[in-house]
Amino acid sequence: MPAKTIVILGTSSSVGKSLLVTGLCHLYARRGVRVAPYKAQNMSNNAAVCPDGSEIGRAQATQALAAGLEPHVDMNPVLIKPEADARSQVVVMGKAWKTLDAREYYPQKDFLWQQATAALDRLREEYDLVIVEGAGSAAELNLKKGDIVNMAIARYANAPVLLAGDIDRGGIFAQLIGTIWLLEPEERALVKGLLVNKFRGDISLFEDGVQILEKKSHTPVLGVLPYLHDLFIPEEDAVALENPFDTPVALPDEIEIAVIHLPRIANFDDFDPLAAEDGIRIRYVDSTEQLGQPAAIIIPGTKSTLEDLAWLRSVGLDAAIQHLAANGMPVVGICGGYQMLGETIHDPEHVESRQDSALGLNLLPIKTIFAGEKATHQANAQIKNGSGWFTNLEGEKVSGYEIHMGRTQSQSPWLEVNERSGESVQVLDGASSDDGRIWGCYVHGLFANENLRRAWLRSLGWSENKTKENENPFAESLTRLADTLEVTLDMDLLEKIIWEN
Repeated sequence: MPAKTIVILGTSSSVGKSLLVTGLCHLYARRGVRVAPYKAQNMSNNAAVCPDGSEIGRAQATQALAAGLEPHVDMNPVLIKPEADARSQVVVMGKAWKTLDAREYYPQKDFLWQQATAALDRLREEYDLVIVEGAGSAAELNLKKGDIVNMAIARYANAPVLLAGDIDRGGIFAQLIGTIWLLEPEERALVKGLLVNKFRGDISLFEDGVQILEKKSHTPVLGVLPYLHDLFIPEEDAVALENPFDTPVALPDEIEIAVIHLPRIANFDDFDPLAAEDGIRIRYVDSTEQLGQPAAIIIPGTKSTLEDLAWLRSVGLDAAIQHLAANGMPVVGICGGYQMLGETIHDPEHVESRQDSALGLNLLPIKTIFAGEKATHQANAQIKNGSGWFTNLEGEKVSGYEIHMGRTQSQSPWLEVNERSGESVQVLDGASSDDGRIWGCYVHGLFANENLRRAWLRSLGWSENKTKENENPFAESLTRLADTLEVTLDMDLLEKIIWEN
């Protein structure tokens, strides 16, 4: 018998759909339900690599882990990775398919719909419950003809829908009631409950609000969910970095690390393990004024290295980083940021941009050439022949993942990749300055390796007595999230919605 399905849709982007699905996956997994996440189409440069080398959205990989599963491509069959304002790389069933502009994308609906529904069907054959995440708003009327992710997939599965709104941004009544009113009658009939998300303060003060919502929408409110702070769960996309109210301010005894907020920043959850350490403050900066005098600078991954390098120059951050590096500041580059630290970047086949080549920041002795083949692997590696702080980690084994299209020639590799997606290899990666102060590589997820992370932080002056031992911020966050949902939601009604549908 096919699995039951429930669909979490939103009134807009960033209302917390991904987090809700993550929490529900963990809640039902610990109840013994064989549960899996699913999102037909995701638009994000925050990606993950499955064990077989398939590429999916980071949010769905996180949801899989919350459900106690290995990430699988069926959980996110279509991934759109923006390269420019109107151009994206489209990843289908885990592999780069085509690069399309917005007008070229929508005519592909029939093909993409077939991929999306087939993936959902396979999941439903394997699990007891599939929790489906929508994208953006459930009522994007101008995009409805091309919809394969919101009400279209709910109708395909004949699945009950929970509609979530974000009370923190205001206008919760217009969000939820307005969205319901804009739905077609057969779509409206699928909406079985409302979720008021991100409430700050005393939830009992919104009791009259619940009554208004239920009366006006003729739909029960399943719960008013509190705003949860300090959850170490990867964000779905870079929109989370654009909230000025959540910009952290360093305390006097904290070590501050500045991450360059590139326009097409990718996989910035690389730095969550750093932020989880006591005494470390991560700031995302996009101007020389914001850069200031941190303890270190990180240039992260990007979906478009050459265009983001041009942006770096246009705002003067290139010269600022070079000046600070010349005066002793540590600088790190991951993936696209690693490419930028080099001498030159060449794109003769225009794989990434219309530029043929560009000069890098000239902080590492490397040269990069783009080619059409995309590398996506889970990776195991070993630190070898490093300098500076790396010398204390000689022979240390680390793990992570690779998502890149460039090939880089390095005169000072410090990392030997010996396994990719389960196959033995011997690939040298990375480069560093003679003192180890400036370094980079292609492998994402390095800071999740505790010994490497803490060795680098100690080189910045961090003291281990500022951190708690034996903690797992991700696991603790999952527990807190699931506990909150279990206490806050009307679980009896939710159970009825899921299992009696």
